[in-house]
Amino acid sequence: MKNLILSTVALAIAGSVTFADGHSVVRLGTEGAYPPYNFLNDDGEVDGFEREVGDEICARAELTCEWVTNEWDSIIPNLVSGNYDVIIAGMSITDERDEVIDFSQGYTQPDPSAYLAMSPDVDLENGVLAAQTGTIQAAFIAATGATLLEFATPDETVAAVKAGEADAVLADKSFLQPIADADGEVMLLEQEELIGGGVGLGVRESDGELRETLDAAITSMKEDGSLNELIAKWGVGEQF
Repeated sequence: MKNLILSTVALAIAGSVTFADGHSVVRLGTEGAYPPYNFLNDDGEVDGFEREVGDEICARAELTCEWVTNEWDSIIPNLVSGNYDVIIAGMSITDERDEVIDFSQGYTQPDPSAYLAMSPDVDLENGVLAAQTGTIQAAFIAATGATLLEFATPDETVAAVKAGEADAVLADKSFLQPIADADGEVMLLEQEELIGGGVGLGVRESDGELRETLDAAITSMKEDGSLNELIAKWGVGEQF
């Protein structure tokens, strides 16, 4: 059955991806700083859940792909300007982002957002909360009565809590849980938030054929259970 699915995907998408500038390599843009979704390993190579997902999508779609790293705060503008062709960076699907770029179907379920703090009695309604700039967590905090303190990288948000600059950081639970497990100074609070519509691949609005190609590969991974295996391996939320 798996071979049949892969053959069907390949036949459906063969030769369908074209780019205005004539290049044939699909460039995958990621942050490389948000484990377990994406990070740089000891060899300086992109690693993590999304490395495995992205490589498998490219293999099933018979695409030649290369990985590019980009800072989070400019990841959408650099997609739009053509510095790479796909965002695969733990990016949640939201209506606001969908006005600027297109998304594939989600390759994860919505991941709960959690609060990391130094003590359990943080005032989440009126305190100072840290989040990475341009994230769904930053937008969520901004809509509440709390004070938002934004940072360019996720590591800086955690450092702000430990330095006493922020009362807590709000981020994906799958990112914060390993930190809480390894560092006795910080803890996860009981309160969690469910934000966004799952994580998807971002593409330019003009690249509809590429989006359809990526969607076909994701669908095949869902159908044969391989996507659920990677979700369980990397602990990035509920399975499909």
